[in-house]
Amino acid sequence: MTVEIIGITILLGIFFLLMFLKIPIAFAMGISSIVTAIYLDIPTIMVFQRMVNGLNSFTFLAVPFFIVAGQIMSEGGISKRLIKFSNVLVGKIRGGMAVVNVFASMLFGGISGSSVADVSSIGSFLIPMMEENGYDKDYSVAVTVTSSVQGVIIPPSQNVIYYSLAAGGLSVGKLFLGGYIPGIILGLALMFLSYGIAVKRNYPKGQSYTLKESISIILDALIGLFTVVIIMGGILFGIFTATESAAIATVYAFIVTWLVYRELGLKKMYKVLKDSVQTLSIIVAIIGTSSAFAFLLAYLRVPTMVTNLLLGISDNRIVIILLINLLLLVLGMLMDMGILILLLTPILLPVAIEIGMDPIQFGIMMMLNLGIGLCTPPVGTSLFVGCAIAKLKIENSIKALLPFYAVMVAVLLLVIFAPGVVMFLPNLMD
Repeated sequence: MTVEIIGITILLGIFFLLMFLKIPIAFAMGISSIVTAIYLDIPTIMVFQRMVNGLNSFTFLAVPFFIVAGQIMSEGGISKRLIKFSNVLVGKIRGGMAVVNVFASMLFGGISGSSVADVSSIGSFLIPMMEENGYDKDYSVAVTVTSSVQGVIIPPSQNVIYYSLAAGGLSVGKLFLGGYIPGIILGLALMFLSYGIAVKRNYPKGQSYTLKESISIILDALIGLFTVVIIMGGILFGIFTATESAAIATVYAFIVTWLVYRELGLKKMYKVLKDSVQTLSIIVAIIGTSSAFAFLLAYLRVPTMVTNLLLGISDNRIVIILLINLLLLVLGMLMDMGILILLLTPILLPVAIEIGMDPIQFGIMMMLNLGIGLCTPPVGTSLFVGCAIAKLKIENSIKALLPFYAVMVAVLLLVIFAPGVVMFLPNLMD
């Protein structure tokens, strides 16, 4: 065997062995990278330099700000107000509470940027409420979990920032804009499906409000939703960068939840900062070690090998794209989304570029594809959270999820084969 093949075997072999032994993913990547570097006679200092370089990015500064902003909004009462706001707009129809669930997830996803945060915040309110109003438990979980995928692609998505870093510094602003139309299409598709099932099962209509109550609820919610205007308006009109918008949005979220909503006291703020630091420490470790891991993959020419392998299977662009998506779907069922973005982007992005796919489109395709994995066993994080809230076994939720999977895959195919859906808004920035 050649040195490259042995190096790849050592790198991937140790990595998967350590994962099998349930060693934390950051340690698995770091240890396998150091051992491989020693075998290849690469100075280990270079491995640590790559770790530092992976974090030495102005773009990465947006991540902690978005994490803190999302935590503030979760603890500060914004999710309750978004549910009421959604109820005013779409809650009066048959199965209105399910449609409200999807719409609220669309709005909250645009603030938290996290599928799991969405399920935790929106689901903790709506899943019990839906059960109390006669909705089946598995249906309530299916609606909540699948609608949370909007948070993965509707800005500001933390995972999009990971992709930007892994792809060598793509424009975060363009990636954010690329996720809007697919995210809204996904939301509308899930609303129509939820409504259709609700009518078939004769679920109840949602709550009605008087005109005075409706105006009060809308105005109250719009104060929190202005966070989205700050983030995307500032980026779109060139007022500030994605990182600057994240910082300003965090300050605004704190002011709103502390002074206006008055639900974020010192005790809750301590919890916000504690949870944010815990989350960020994991992210920093993973991004740092994944940068070293990706460096060794590139050094061993793994991306080139994968490109040649896929192009060797077929020269048909559609076949290659479908193979990439099949790989992402399978791996998304088995591994965490953020880790897969950092590991697979350096390998698969060159293939996508080779067959003529724009990096922005590929990024949104990857986000949506891996977002489906968040709802899919055995490692679907969002599905685990939703089932835990509902006290429902995961295997008992699968049947209700099947039509929702079909809708998400249909939107994924639209993203793949209708690039204008993704590229329309980013092209406006050129």
